[in-house]
Amino acid sequence: MGKIDDDDAIARLEAALYSAGRPLTIEELIKASGTESRTKTLTLMTNLVKKTKSVFKAIEVASLPDGSYVFQLKPEFNTVIRKYASKPLLPTATLKTLSYIAYMQPISSKRLVEVRGSGVYMHLKLLQQLDYIEHQNVGRLKIYNTTEKFQKYFGIQGDKDLLKQKLFTKVRVPSQATEQPPQPDPEPMAQTSQG
Repeated sequence: MGKIDDDDAIARLEAALYSAGRPLTIEELIKASGTESRTKTLTLMTNLVKKTKSVFKAIEVASLPDGSYVFQLKPEFNTVIRKYASKPLLPTATLKTLSYIAYMQPISSKRLVEVRGSGVYMHLKLLQQLDYIEHQNVGRLKIYNTTEKFQKYFGIQGDKDLLKQKLFTKVRVPSQATEQPPQPDPEPMAQTSQG
């Protein structure tokens, strides 16, 4: 195979990122570019990131914390295009499972089945394929958490405790205003019910 020039390699990288619809690892990008060089591919990706920032206003090639790259809509435009999107990324039930994991993390598979039903296993499989969740085995239980990819994709910044605090505030304030007077601190009850 002949040597590939930079323009062809960049075109191949653009095509791979666009068609994948998901983040691509540097190894996948090396294959796509045809350069067979990690250094060369990283240089081309740096140039591509800069190029998309200067040319496009609503889309970007983003470098993720795990070293992968993704061609995506900038997070601030998600609400603008929602009505134009052809289909949701996730079915509603799977999205509800994901939001429950984000809110309750770390959470066991046993608790997920109790709350979301046995269909949760299919949700977990899909969410793991998309790399939005990860698990650790603790004895016979699997304990689930969201990933950095989840945070990046949904435009969430900060640590998981801060995320939970923000979600708790948004969920609790409106429901308390319509239901009943404020209750004593819910933290002690939450700790005893988890045990």
